[in-house]
Amino acid sequence: MRAQIRVQSRQRECLEDITGQVREAVRRSGIAEGLCHLYVPHTTAGIVINENADPDVPRDILERLRALVPPDASYRHYEGNADAHIKASLVGQWALVPVAAGELALGRWQGIFLAEFDGPRERTVVVTVLPSAAWPQTGGEGP
Repeated sequence: MRAQIRVQSRQRECLEDITGQVREAVRRSGIAEGLCHLYVPHTTAGIVINENADPDVPRDILERLRALVPPDASYRHYEGNADAHIKASLVGQWALVPVAAGELALGRWQGIFLAEFDGPRERTVVVTVLPSAAWPQTGGEGP
């Protein structure tokens, strides 16, 4: 099952919590056991799985990334968003989450975030849910 989630980011740099939207896509898939693959087809955005109970955690992540890759450093990329490309490369554009009993198998405090580094703008997250029955079976007797 494949779905797309549209996310409107609110700031140039932010972590938008998309856990509920991904959870709903998994439920609609009807797949009980498998993997949820998340992919962001953008070069200045990514996917982050981390704590979503304390709003200071996303703020701290963004603050440290900004310190590591400041927006006003000397970059060759002429569009003025080189820092966004680097931050997106650091966090990555995809993630895998197990699906168990038809639900995302996230840890107690975990949430899924679209990491925006060049907003505000509308972004797409591609959600693909794969059933475990589709995986090749290993073990057992050989030919």
